[in-house]
Amino acid sequence: MRLLLTSDTHLPKRAKRLPEPLLEEIPRADVVFHAGDWVDTDTLDLLESRSRRLIAVYGNNDGPGLRARLPETAYAELEGLRFAVVHETGPSRGRDARCAARFPDTDVLVFGHSHIPWDTTAPTGLRLLNPGSPTDRRRQPHCTYMTALISGGRLTEVDLHRLPPR
Repeated sequence: MRLLLTSDTHLPKRAKRLPEPLLEEIPRADVVFHAGDWVDTDTLDLLESRSRRLIAVYGNNDGPGLRARLPETAYAELEGLRFAVVHETGPSRGRDARCAARFPDTDVLVFGHSHIPWDTTAPTGLRLLNPGSPTDRRRQPHCTYMTALISGGRLTEVDLHRLPPR
């Protein structure tokens, strides 16, 4: 099962549209995750129309239209792996332990907010993934998104994709 992970698209404030490499990945993915801060409903409509399955949440920059359509936290089980998606997890210091305590029955947590790519595993085995942002790199060297595979009930081939400058 092929996964596409993105977050913090901030359209149309940070960019006019999603980058082409990210758009090209959508039909290849069995499941698309978006960890919030869409800003506009058009991007949600686009991902819903192009994704086989979309698992998504709203973020702190998302207004009433998005909050009416999306949860604050989303859960899904995919090929035996338990996923949770949230926008914000708090400061990086202590994140692994804090999230492991908050999501004890979760194997993989997808989150956003910081625009900083993150891939760690808590001592409990919880895998924490932040794909960064495909449209707003902030102080990061690149805009980014992630892909991953689920194979044999395990998350494999987690790749961070760097996007070319606009």
